[in-house]
Amino acid sequence: MANWKSGTAALMALAITTGISAPIFTTQSASAQLFPTSPRSTTPSQITIPSGTTIPVRYDKAEKIVVSPKETMAVTLTVASNIVNRSGTILIPAGSTVEGELQPATNGSQFIARTLITNNRRQSIDASSQVISQTSVNSRSKVGNILKGAAIGAAASAALGALTGDRAIATEEILLGTGAGALGGALLRNRKADVVVIEPDTDLAITLNSNLALR
Repeated sequence: MANWKSGTAALMALAITTGISAPIFTTQSASAQLFPTSPRSTTPSQITIPSGTTIPVRYDKAEKIVVSPKETMAVTLTVASNIVNRSGTILIPAGSTVEGELQPATNGSQFIARTLITNNRRQSIDASSQVISQTSVNSRSKVGNILKGAAIGAAASAALGALTGDRAIATEEILLGTGAGALGGALLRNRKADVVVIEPDTDLAITLNSNLALR
């Protein structure tokens, strides 16, 4: 009789233990599967955008940017479209801004991103554009085409001013929306000027060099 009671007690203990542990295991497993796609369980600090992701941008202050291949120029770009994950959740909304610099690179210039600003939150970002090649300008007509609708860096202004003799170009740090008429009857003084003409919509898309953990 004692052995029967002992065996029954052991069997009941085993049944209770099994009944409790099985549901806990099932719940944890289900949570793990649902967590990545559950909007309520995902917070910005848990979202990481992988290295190699490309972010399209635009420049709102001018149609293009002209710099000398030897100059560094601070530039703020705007994210052109939403960056979303596979389930359609917006990770970086369009209209966010990216602060950085145009810097000299081999035979041209490159945008280096420093700061991402989303919903008034600032965080560091490690990203860069392709290298935009320099071009040599050696005629007044080409200078006029380059200046039209452009934001111009100080060094590029000086180089083009030396080429054309137009002192306004040489002394203005940045010219916006300047047309060919600004050159007047300026004469070419130097043989050529090396500049980098950047079309922001196509040249400045940035690619993440390392993972970006959003917060």
